[in-house]
Order: sequence, then C-alpha cells, then structure tokens
Amino acid sequence: MSTKQRRATLYLDPGLHRALRLKAAETDRTMSDLVNEAIRLALAEDAEDLAAFDERASEPNLRFEEAVKELHQRGRL
Repeated sequence: MSTKQRRATLYLDPGLHRALRLKAAETDRTMSDLVNEAIRLALAEDAEDLAAFDERASEPNLRFEEAVKELHQRGRL
C-alpha cells in the first residue's frame, strides 16, 4: 500500500459486498481499486453538475406557470 493512501472502514450492504467481491475477482482488480474508481466517477459527475449550474447562473428565471402557458399556446400540451 502506498503511503499516499489512507485506510477507511466501510460498511457495505451484504449484496453490494458480494457483487464487489465478484467484480474484483472477475476483473483482476482489488475491491479498493473499484471503490476508488466509483467514488472518483461520482465526484467528477458532481463537479460537472456544479460547472453547469455556474454556466447557467446568469440566465433569467422562467416561472413554471409561464412555461406551461407558452407550451399550451404552441400546441405542445
């Protein structure tokens, strides 16, 4: 184990633990590698969502009622 890595105790649902063990054996990777990858992907998705929010922060707000009315007028509803 690298000195850069930290040990953590995780409590997994028994079904998830079994699936993780099987996936690790099937892919010849460690359970830690798979968990680290899953966490990285989840955090990257969160970062993308935050960036999208920042990009759209200056857009005007559209009231729901106005959007529905406009869709109705255009024959979309």
